[in-house]
Amino acid sequence: MTAGTRGSISPYASFDRGSWRALAAGSRLPLDEAELSELASLGDRIDLDEVATVYLPLARLLGLHVASSRRLWAAQSEFLGDSTAKVPYVIAVAGSVAVGKSTTARLLQTLLAASPGSPRVDLVTTDGFLLPNAVLEERGLLGRKGFPESYDRRALLRFLADVKSGREEVAAPVYDHQSYDIVPGQRQAVDRPDILVLEGLNVLQAGRRADGSSPEVFLSDFFDFSVYVDAAETDIQQWYVDRFLALRRTAFQDTSAYFHRFADLTDEQARETALGIWSAVNGPNLRSNIAPTRSRARLVLQKAADHSVRRVLLRKL
Repeated sequence: MTAGTRGSISPYASFDRGSWRALAAGSRLPLDEAELSELASLGDRIDLDEVATVYLPLARLLGLHVASSRRLWAAQSEFLGDSTAKVPYVIAVAGSVAVGKSTTARLLQTLLAASPGSPRVDLVTTDGFLLPNAVLEERGLLGRKGFPESYDRRALLRFLADVKSGREEVAAPVYDHQSYDIVPGQRQAVDRPDILVLEGLNVLQAGRRADGSSPEVFLSDFFDFSVYVDAAETDIQQWYVDRFLALRRTAFQDTSAYFHRFADLTDEQARETALGIWSAVNGPNLRSNIAPTRSRARLVLQKAADHSVRRVLLRKL
């Protein structure tokens, strides 16, 4: 752990890889290479050593927070004479397209589920709360998919409010990346898990109403802990291009895929197309809406160009 330089003030404590890994010394890694390959997103280079160095200590820290939250809930319930069942502990995972937040969310789900007591951990992505393509097209927003206004923010807020109130069987819409759209009639049931991991681009954003005023309730009001996966924009852009090229050789080959039209592009054409999409959509969204929320996170994972986490920033209590 390193302190800030003399005279500097930061709300975060900074850990290099060695000091962060030491926090989980002696802990067993509850997955193998085959299981890790199932969890990692396309293009997100990660191995078991990286999991042991970065994500296992994070899971142990989160385990402490969850246990502390349960003790406080029990004590408060006894004090108030309230018999309401415990509510899920909600962890938000935010970051840019292609930065590796989906891998982070899936790893946390797996590692936390293997922690003492075997808590039930659900994972929901905010992609399911994107407006259907037909609605986006009608509103002229299809080219701004992923921007805050492309989501049904009221439905997402209502979903989280229901989860945190302890309601049974709260349903979330389902998104299909192959068709690039919401799956009609399909829902993901969330029935009072011990922990809910919510992953998405804009989960930490304060947001604005249509008239420009601030809402009375924010998504972050329902979070118990938040993680921001961070990297230099030049690195994320390269990862996005690499992923686009890989998808062109795999998922885009499916004739039913929304992006099948890109399957026959040459390497150079695909690279130019990916850079154009980054320049028009993902880059502006990152700079205007996603990166500004980094300081709202409880913990920041700072990645290097090789995808490894080089530093962890933990907000001081």
